[in-house]
Amino acid sequence: MPAQRSRTAEWRRTMAQVFERGGAIEVAIARPGMGAESRDASDLIWRLHVVELRDDDVLVESPATVGMPIQLRDGVSLIGVITLGQNRWTFTTRKLGDVPGREGRVLRLELPDAVERCLRRHPRLELGGLTPPEIDVFPLLDPASVHDAQVAYDAVARDYLEHGTIGAEPSRRPQVGPPVKAELMNMATGGVGLRVDATAAPVFARHRTFWLRIPLGSSMPVPIVVAAKLAHTRLDSSQRTYVGLGFDFSFHPAHADTLARQLARYAQARQAEQSAQRPS
Repeated sequence: MPAQRSRTAEWRRTMAQVFERGGAIEVAIARPGMGAESRDASDLIWRLHVVELRDDDVLVESPATVGMPIQLRDGVSLIGVITLGQNRWTFTTRKLGDVPGREGRVLRLELPDAVERCLRRHPRLELGGLTPPEIDVFPLLDPASVHDAQVAYDAVARDYLEHGTIGAEPSRRPQVGPPVKAELMNMATGGVGLRVDATAAPVFARHRTFWLRIPLGSSMPVPIVVAAKLAHTRLDSSQRTYVGLGFDFSFHPAHADTLARQLARYAQARQAEQSAQRPS
């Protein structure tokens, strides 16, 4: 019992620092067989602002995309990550329910028994076993060329969302430069956070707008594509560049709805996979 109280105290101290700084935590839906090797092991991680730290739970904003909420059912198991400076901790939790907040419903998350420090020199352990999706980032050379390509992709996505049909990926793309690879570290309501290595970083010094292709595996078999603008970059102690990009729907405003629906379907599929693995 004393050891458990000590671990809980550590968790509260760590979370209190995040809350006092007006910070956020990152959460992903736990998948069956976490830690096992899989070709379809990418985990979409949402960045959620901490609203309140209480005696028995913690309140965080609901995951959303372009203002449209991503529904998480009560009891869903989650993997969380806390980042403070160069240090990261991971924990497991579950959603207890929803409560009213100043700007809509917020999530009640269970206080875990402990947090574990992530091992920064071991990529698979740095995020507590989570595997960020590897995405393609294309420099956008002609923003006006986005519209027709986005319309073509939206048609394929809607066909899957409405009829379950997985069509061929459109060959039409905007006028773009050669892509670089990036890890999709987190997603917020208005954009994404990426991590790139030193060889890919220079592209973000030369360009301001990009076309992203985000594959999410069988949970969303139609890749997500979206235009985005550079918001900020920073370099960590390991010389990896972190990039913040804001979604840009000015070229095709209707795409915001398609993007939100794809991400909502992804979350539904992940939760269904988790439920199917639980003993009846």
